[in-house]
Formats: sequence, structure tokens, C-alpha cells
Amino acid sequence: MSMGSEFTHLDSSGAARMVDVSAKNVSARTATAAGFVRLSARTVELLRAGDVPKGDAIAVARIAGIMAAKRTPDLVPLCHPIALHGVEVALEIEDGGVAITAQTRTADRTGVEMEALTSVTAAALALVDMVKAVDPAAVITDVRVLEKTGGKTGTWHRDA
Repeated sequence: MSMGSEFTHLDSSGAARMVDVSAKNVSARTATAAGFVRLSARTVELLRAGDVPKGDAIAVARIAGIMAAKRTPDLVPLCHPIALHGVEVALEIEDGGVAITAQTRTADRTGVEMEALTSVTAAALALVDMVKAVDPAAVITDVRVLEKTGGKTGTWHRDA
């Protein structure tokens, strides 16, 4: 069996290629991704009080997540540019840091998992940038897809 038939993003010679999705049906698709930024107790306290020296870290992270989802094909080389119809980014301050969730939506020929993952990751990076002066040990962790809907494979949900 040739490499091209085993891996959709490789041609028969093994070179990277963008998959042709033009024959696929347009369908409503969603993806939800999540991640976490581990922070010190002091930084969590500053976030809860709205006293981060650089400003509103949560708002900046939310906007960064939305903007990044729209730019995913510019960042991920073989990702298709799609009509992104909705992006919601939620950041919840918890005792150990900030939980980030992003949901992306489209009606297109390919899914929006990469957009959801990019959104979470960029939101996490923006949050770290906003707090790095007070918490240089911040850690981005557990970025993953939680669920996707639509397309040929239908609904997928992460167990646990």
C-alpha cells in the first residue's frame, strides 16, 4: 500500500498535500476544545480581583481566541480555509488557574476542530502573556478536542 492511500495529507510519493474536499457535502459542523492554564494562587487572586498589572487578562485572552480561530489556516499549513460562522470562547477562573473552552461552528465541507484547538491555544498564550510578569511559571496544559459534530463521521465525544 502506498503512503498516499494510508495518510490523507500525503501524496503517493510521501509529499505533504492539502486534501481535496470539493466533492464533500456541505454540512453544519461544530467542534469544542478545551485547555487549562495552571497559575499560582497569587495570580488567580489577581485575576479574580481584576488587578493584573497589564489589564483585563480574561478579556484579552477571549478576543485572542476568537481572532486566532479565524486565522487557523494561516497557522496550520494543511488546514483548509473555511467559512467560520461562530466562535465562542469561555474562560473560567478556578483555584488552580484558568479553564478555557472554545466552540467553533461552520456550514462547510470540512470540520472545525483545528479552529477550536487554535482558539484555545491562542487564548492560553494571550493569558500567559498578560500574567507572565507576575507568574513566569504559568503552564499551558491539556489542550484537546472535547466534541465534534457533523460531516461524514457524525458526532464524536471524548470519554472522560
